[in-house]
Amino acid sequence: MGVMARAVLGFCLGIVARLWLMTLRLELVIDPALEASALDTCQERRPWVLAFLHGKQWPLLAWQRRRSTVVMVSLSKDGQIQSAALSMLGFTVVRGSSSNGGARGLATLVRRLRTGTHDAAFAVDGPRGPYGVPKPGVLLAARAAGAVIVPMGSAIVGGKIFARAWDRFALAWPFARVSVVLGAPIEPADLGSDEVGVGKLATAIASANAAAEAALGLAPRPPAVLGALS
Repeated sequence: MGVMARAVLGFCLGIVARLWLMTLRLELVIDPALEASALDTCQERRPWVLAFLHGKQWPLLAWQRRRSTVVMVSLSKDGQIQSAALSMLGFTVVRGSSSNGGARGLATLVRRLRTGTHDAAFAVDGPRGPYGVPKPGVLLAARAAGAVIVPMGSAIVGGKIFARAWDRFALAWPFARVSVVLGAPIEPADLGSDEVGVGKLATAIASANAAAEAALGLAPRPPAVLGALS
């Protein structure tokens, strides 16, 4: 498949995704520490780095935001399709990943954040895992841009979790119930070193996912399981 064909395919998938996501019944849960008035506006505030697990991308896309959000997508051929789809959904896309072009992509993302008009979204354990283990890039971006990190979680009622996939990808069927949780903002300076920081961030994201499950009345999972299967 050529470059143009992949771009067209991605655009078409973006249209399908937009229509699909419009059917989802969303419940948004916001930590009181976040200013609700700043969620969907372009008012001046510090940028956010939204941090979530790779397998939670689909339900999180149900939250349609007015403030521009920049995401980093891999330089692979599949990444080109994903890039076109995300652009169609209104995201600003930069290319790169932890394994290819990451430094250049991260620098571009940080420049966007510093303009004050964008937030950023990171699938912290992507693109290939290990599951639930954040990469340090999210911490580097937040520190360099003077941003706060917002842990995000989600849950679905009416969908499928692909348990054999490395990321336990969660797909919400049309008209499914979806909860999205925005946790308390985290100052990058409070996370300490990269090694300590990724552990603290993983815990915060697991807590957000547990809160999302509770919002839908789902039975809580044991703490030992939350980090592996949430």
